[in-house]
Amino acid sequence: MKINNKLNISKRELDELKLVSKDYESDYNKVLKGYPIQYLIGYVNFYGYKINVNKNVLIPRFETELLVEKTIKYINKIFNKKVNILDIGTGSGCISIALHKEVNSNLTACDINNKVLKLAKSNAKLNNCNINFIKSNLFENINDKYDVIISNPPYIDQNEKIMDMVDKYEPHESLYAPNNGLYFYEEILKNANKYLNDKFIIAFEIGWWQGELIKSIARIYFKNSKIIIEKDYTDRNRYIFIIGE
Repeated sequence: MKINNKLNISKRELDELKLVSKDYESDYNKVLKGYPIQYLIGYVNFYGYKINVNKNVLIPRFETELLVEKTIKYINKIFNKKVNILDIGTGSGCISIALHKEVNSNLTACDINNKVLKLAKSNAKLNNCNINFIKSNLFENINDKYDVIISNPPYIDQNEKIMDMVDKYEPHESLYAPNNGLYFYEEILKNANKYLNDKFIIAFEIGWWQGELIKSIARIYFKNSKIIIEKDYTDRNRYIFIIGE
């Protein structure tokens, strides 16, 4: 069998699908039509950790692994203590799990969707992580203060054209956002001060064209903070770090 390279499927993933599939031919045909192979396999490797996925959550990607890597770099640079971290819109829990395993930290993760939280909790248990999960619409049910707030929120403009297989199969509530994709960044930024300690990091994954727009929003609420835009593996702007020292 030869798979279409445009689908970006590796031989390892096909071998894993063979191991877990009850009807490989049927599942293979689904993959040929664009159905995400990760949903059929049921898990991905994220930052070295097994993360179960289903149709209720986005499939974790390399860009988000790099968000974790860069956030760890800043945490190690700025803090010399156990840090309190809030992951907003946790999805599968991949960010929280990786940070919990790699950083001396207390982790809180929130999401608005019960089905998503159920999966995230099971992933935390799978990876032996003690994470405090809260059902919350952004800061709605958050009461503590944190050293780090991290989020990979929905950031695709509702009129933006994306890959058909992503639009068709991955959850739209995790992909699209109002206000040209900027809605959740502004909502987080305008409220974050109440939930941050004096020394802090805010870490975002962003759309490649949104960097300067989000930076200008951040300047409104964090006038005296460092605001750093960083690039992904394809040399596109993909992350913003807001740092208060």
